[in-house]
Amino acid sequence: MEIDLTDSPSATSVSTPTDGGNALLHQHKRRRTDDPSSDRDESSRTDPENEEMTDGNLASAINGISNPDGKIIPTGDVTRSAISLHEPPQWQKVIEKAVKAIVSIRFSQVSAFDTEGPETSEATGFIVDAERGYILTNRHVACSGPFVGEAVCHDHEEVDVFPVYRDPVHDFGILKFDPSKIRYMDVTSIPLAPEMAKVGIDIRVVGNDAGEKLSILSGSISRLDRNAPEYGDLTYNDFNTFYLQAASSTSGGSSGSPVIDINGSAVALQAGGSLKAATDFFLPLDRVRRALTYVQEDKPVPRGTIQTQFLYRPFDETRRLGLSQQTEALIRSKFPDEIGMLVAETVLPKGPACTVLEEGDILVSINGELITKFVPLEDCLDRNVGKEIEIVAERGGEQRRFTVVVQDLHSVTPDRYVEIGGAKLNNLSYQLARSFCVPVSGVYVSEPSGMFRFEGPDRGWLISSIDNHPINNLDDFIEVMQGIPDRERIPVVYYSIADVHTTSVAVIQVERHWSRFRLAIRNDQTGLWDFKNLGTPLPPKSIVPSTVRFLELDESLGPAKELFSSMVKVSYYMPCRIDGFPKSRKYGAGLVVDAERGLIVVSRNIVPFAMGDLSVTIADSIIVPGKVVYLHPTHNFAIISYNPADIGGTPIQSAKISPTNLVQGHQVSLVAFNHNQRPICLKTVVTDITSVTIPHNATPRFRGINLDAITLDTPLAQQCSSGVLADSEGRVQGLWLSYLGERNNSGRDNEYHLGLHISCIMPVLLPMQKGICPKLRSLNIEVMPVQMAQARHMGLTDTWVKKVEEANPARHHIFMVRRTETGSISASILQELDLILSINGKVITRMYELDAQYDATELEMVVLRKKQEVKVSVPTEPVDGSGTSRLVIWAGAMMHEPHKAVLQQSKTLPSRVYVSARSKGSPSYMYGMVPTMWVTHINGTPTPDLDALLRAVKQCPDNSYVRVKTMSFDMIPTVLSIKTNMHYWPTAEMVRDDGEESGWRKVVDTPAGSSSITSSAVMDSMTEVDPVETDVDQDGASKKRRVGVERDEAGIEKVDLE
Repeated sequence: MEIDLTDSPSATSVSTPTDGGNALLHQHKRRRTDDPSSDRDESSRTDPENEEMTDGNLASAINGISNPDGKIIPTGDVTRSAISLHEPPQWQKVIEKAVKAIVSIRFSQVSAFDTEGPETSEATGFIVDAERGYILTNRHVACSGPFVGEAVCHDHEEVDVFPVYRDPVHDFGILKFDPSKIRYMDVTSIPLAPEMAKVGIDIRVVGNDAGEKLSILSGSISRLDRNAPEYGDLTYNDFNTFYLQAASSTSGGSSGSPVIDINGSAVALQAGGSLKAATDFFLPLDRVRRALTYVQEDKPVPRGTIQTQFLYRPFDETRRLGLSQQTEALIRSKFPDEIGMLVAETVLPKGPACTVLEEGDILVSINGELITKFVPLEDCLDRNVGKEIEIVAERGGEQRRFTVVVQDLHSVTPDRYVEIGGAKLNNLSYQLARSFCVPVSGVYVSEPSGMFRFEGPDRGWLISSIDNHPINNLDDFIEVMQGIPDRERIPVVYYSIADVHTTSVAVIQVERHWSRFRLAIRNDQTGLWDFKNLGTPLPPKSIVPSTVRFLELDESLGPAKELFSSMVKVSYYMPCRIDGFPKSRKYGAGLVVDAERGLIVVSRNIVPFAMGDLSVTIADSIIVPGKVVYLHPTHNFAIISYNPADIGGTPIQSAKISPTNLVQGHQVSLVAFNHNQRPICLKTVVTDITSVTIPHNATPRFRGINLDAITLDTPLAQQCSSGVLADSEGRVQGLWLSYLGERNNSGRDNEYHLGLHISCIMPVLLPMQKGICPKLRSLNIEVMPVQMAQARHMGLTDTWVKKVEEANPARHHIFMVRRTETGSISASILQELDLILSINGKVITRMYELDAQYDATELEMVVLRKKQEVKVSVPTEPVDGSGTSRLVIWAGAMMHEPHKAVLQQSKTLPSRVYVSARSKGSPSYMYGMVPTMWVTHINGTPTPDLDALLRAVKQCPDNSYVRVKTMSFDMIPTVLSIKTNMHYWPTAEMVRDDGEESGWRKVVDTPAGSSSITSSAVMDSMTEVDPVETDVDQDGASKKRRVGVERDEAGIEKVDLE
């Protein structure tokens, strides 16, 4: 059984299972170890009040054994004395023997596949063949997709395990291990005895309790004929089998536990339970024992299907469906204890039985054998794969006889998937098709990210056609995609499996330069999924210049309407998340400031860093590629460029820049695109220009600092994330930008829409217009305003008050050093809470007056420190506009040097190796490496920088534990042991290189003896989408409480010094 340790309702599924008309809430009991701060925020789409199945809710938690005095005895290792206190004497020897064959399983599904996404979990299994090394557990533990895991025995020895069989339908799988690796304990097994399962017998469920302790839970079997529980949509569900039912209150992590009788035999397999009751559901072992026999003989396990789901219905229901008296009498005479029959619940379209069977048909016999139970039904199907069978069924009181060819069940169970453009796709499985009663045909997007991230629900997409080529299966998909050049824009027709009536189309850009196009094929001999390269991408087509016209707006809008011929729409796709940025796609508007050179200014909330694919849409008609040129280190803007030759004779204009700064009360025209991306132009008034502080996030990420923010007197401004502020002559006085703020308690990121003086971009733009790369210098400090009333109590004299009043009659305040940047020169000279009185003899009362730092190598400053005036000389330091330019990916974790936001928020710098993100299902995720950590040592070797890290990890053998010493963002040291897996999670380095087509050069470390690894495989693993979509965890920092904080009417955080 599995549970989720998260506090949020992540990874929940909603359903309304029925058994005899009673609604129940069911859960698998596998224990997930996902972090609660994962960027994939599924709580936005799951109602915890109505959740049906969740890994994060426990039926109960058994943390100890009570003795007769009511005291709790720890159960970490079940000793003879502990068992004797808990169990009747006849059970003691049985349990003492059984626990030696029970193992705790730690595992990861490393990639999304079919019904499941990547995850890390803990569960239980038990040895069923000690000589050959076979462990029985659940299918949802053995995973339908790529599996990496180990089993921990009763004496805490650890062995690697891998799946050799997972049933296509039923909830069981078989793992293999090497018995010779267990050196300190006799390897024993538990025999399977499905025939011993009887109503009323006493049982013990022995297994993993919440991943830490062994639990021994007692109960009695109350039912043998319960229909399979439903765990929700778009997830794994068992069917065409009975389940046993008991009240044993099993807890999280007990998936795969044996249900043991007094003889020490396993009579069933723990699988799931009711969320709001003590009821648990056990899988019978009849078909398990058969499959194990085939596996032991190293033979394929034959499985047959007619693509029909049956449910067991009592005779009163079957009579209402038309069961004849003669047939009921025949069944009751043949099976005196029988109380019901099997009824067709779902017959899949285009399946073997679709033309003969209908929903509501009552199964009577197959090949002349009366069938009333699932075991004989499946036995008939499994024995006749590829053969015709004669079925007799009753429909409305009439008996019907027909023949059906039994299909190989494995043929409709996918064992391959394709990785392309950050997405994972596989053939639609019988599992999902049965859930929604659709044909087993088509390509299912199991991980809808990257180029195949569509609008709408997070999951459930089926591809109908690509570039007007029909897609019926994975082979069609591969053939079509191999013929499409990289970066080509093509239409994709798709629909949701949950809504086959609605067809949608999206124009996507083919992405073959960040991630690899490869096929993964399951190999049950090795337990790995072998990768096959599907070819190098066709080169991008040359751009054919086009000439288009801009929209013609009404003359009543005035001169400002002409600015729309200087505005473009910008789309940015980021293949992996770095610098703490939470999204993988951003859209907005940009302003062309130099049409001759193709220079555009855009918000850094749209272009946060320089790794990605930039597209510029001009006149809503043509799309051309763009390039990141400069990222301002403190202000919320970036400069990007396009090739002017790509747009032909399109009359795009450079925006005219006003030399006049805006002040409070000025009339301006807001020229922008609204939330529907429609142009708007309206006159409004500047309500305020004030120095603000954008709230910082617990996980450091870029935010604009040291800014005078402009607010407007129109609610429409808050619907526009990008635009400009223009004067009456149509000249730009300010930029209207979106600012990324903090993450709120609901897991959403706050954004603030504010104006920025256009003069702020000039120190960057003017050198660029001369063909010179801007070389700015900075004090590397963050300041905030302090009003005179507070400043006086901090020691500000009347003389300085008068100087401030003269310097800025409109606003009487000075600036306080809020933060210094860790490791900067200024941090050793300036102190936090210093009041800046003057710089180079000038009283500083406006944020843009700090621009004096850009050109000066040293500034003479007067500061007020602890009521004393202090004169200091503060050297400035060069800052570059390239942002993060080097990444190292190891064990599924993305690491780079601490970016500027980290240096601003952290007081110390334990290392220059900073963990920015990690992938679900990766070793870093499985073993607890959290974003915002610093890596300080690898196997005792210091790692002060990325070079040292690479040297250290190259010495670590594949599939071995690595001792990683880390420091949390709150300065708490931790030592982790992380087991590497180079097959799925190779080490790679990525370096920014303008000479490369993508702008980045990829370097991959391939350890000796490992499988062939490509850097694009690493990018596949790190490709991410929005927090509400999927799979990389970034927000790993502890939540910090902010004190002394208030907000003004613009929603901006201010610090109250009182």
